[in-house]
Amino acid sequence: MLSNEEKETIKIIGEKIRQKRLELNLSQEILSFDANIPRNQIGRIERGEINTSIATLHKIAKALSLNIKELF
Repeated sequence: MLSNEEKETIKIIGEKIRQKRLELNLSQEILSFDANIPRNQIGRIERGEINTSIATLHKIAKALSLNIKELF
């Protein structure tokens, strides 16, 4: 079970992903295509519903032209 602090971190990362995606005027569908992950997974990550892997975060960061550390 995740602690409240861990849940908050997951939520903050999701919010950062959504913010950057919107800044770039990308839909979840386009981001999912560019990152090669399912669209519904993008939504769940952005809402902080899932604790995704570092590998998936790396794919998303790359698709958003970010360094992965910018998500933390």
